Amino acid sequence: MLTGPTAMDRLFERIDVARNRTLAWLDAMQAEGSPEGVMRISAAHRPSAWPGMLLPGTYNGIMCRELLDGFDGWSAARRAALVAWLEAHRLPDGRFRVPGMTDPDVFKKPDPDETWRYIDWHVTNYGLGAVDALEPGRPARLAFAEPYLDPPFLKAWLADRDLRDPWQEGNNIVNLASFLLLIRRDGDAATGRRVAAALDVLLDWHDRLREPTTGFWGVGQLSDPTRLLHAFAGSMHNFHIWYHEGLPLPGQDKAVDYCLSLPPAIDSACIDVDAVDVLVHGRRLLDHRRGEIDAWLTELLEALLAFQNPDGGFCDVREGVRRQDGWVRGYEEPQGLSNTFATWFRWIAIAMIADALQPDRRTWNFRRMIGIGYRGPQGRSRP
Repeated sequence: MLTGPTAMDRLFERIDVARNRTLAWLDAMQAEGSPEGVMRISAAHRPSAWPGMLLPGTYNGIMCRELLDGFDGWSAARRAALVAWLEAHRLPDGRFRVPGMTDPDVFKKPDPDETWRYIDWHVTNYGLGAVDALEPGRPARLAFAEPYLDPPFLKAWLADRDLRDPWQEGNNIVNLASFLLLIRRDGDAATGRRVAAALDVLLDWHDRLREPTTGFWGVGQLSDPTRLLHAFAGSMHNFHIWYHEGLPLPGQDKAVDYCLSLPPAIDSACIDVDAVDVLVHGRRLLDHRRGEIDAWLTELLEALLAFQNPDGGFCDVREGVRRQDGWVRGYEEPQGLSNTFATWFRWIAIAMIADALQPDRRTWNFRRMIGIGYRGPQGRSRP
């Protein structure tokens, strides 16, 4: 009989070492003079010059800490102080906003309203995710999202989605869906019926526009590899609606096939976690190429663990300049530095792989809100 640690045992020992190193790095990102848990985005971040970046530094770091360790050891007062700090970044209608962002310095679309909607919704999804990590089920302030419960209003908004840029629109859609689901969670039966009608509109819109040969949404994806990559990266956000609602996802096997065609090697933090998300959910919900999925995930896991920086954090990519999404004339720092955004994203990928390969080995605290970091339940038939 063979005895001693297996290759998988050794791999999981490396995960445990990497996890402890990251937890120590997160502690080192504590912002001086701020409530416990308020974090700099990276070691290069100077809060005196860029105080607004404490918000993304913190919400990314909180959700990373929740994933790795949770908050059972934190006192109620400590959690409450951090929740209050986060919620101080809300506008009156409930949107979270990074302090210091101004009209001339932001861009996602030529239409300023589209630019601010994208940025605010993204920051709000993550801000609310951090609040929910600290105080699960805390009621959200979502007045800004309530108009989208009206089917004609929602249909008009969906008609303006630009599927030449499915990556950006995928973020818009999953963020809106996350807000609608929170409204349902916090509301009464009548509110639940309104949310159900809005979700039906969202699902029907997707069903009409899905490319059946790939399972993705996006213009030109069959004619250009980059457009196909962007269609995949955007569509995996949209998939979370199906996972959360336990609905069978049309074309999911095609999405798995595409991800298995990608090399199991380090790319950006976004692309890597997107591929892992698709494959892990496909592995759980389908009987399709599971052996190949496991081999792909294992190879990427090895690469992810080797990519950890000496300080215990993770970077996005090694070369270039990193900016806060949409803040084109705002905060920037060199790529290659450990930052809370990339560290959280890369740990989502590691944790999802680890949980798929060895589900009883460790408890990972995945997000309850849809969006990056969410892992869905098993499926059921759509009524």
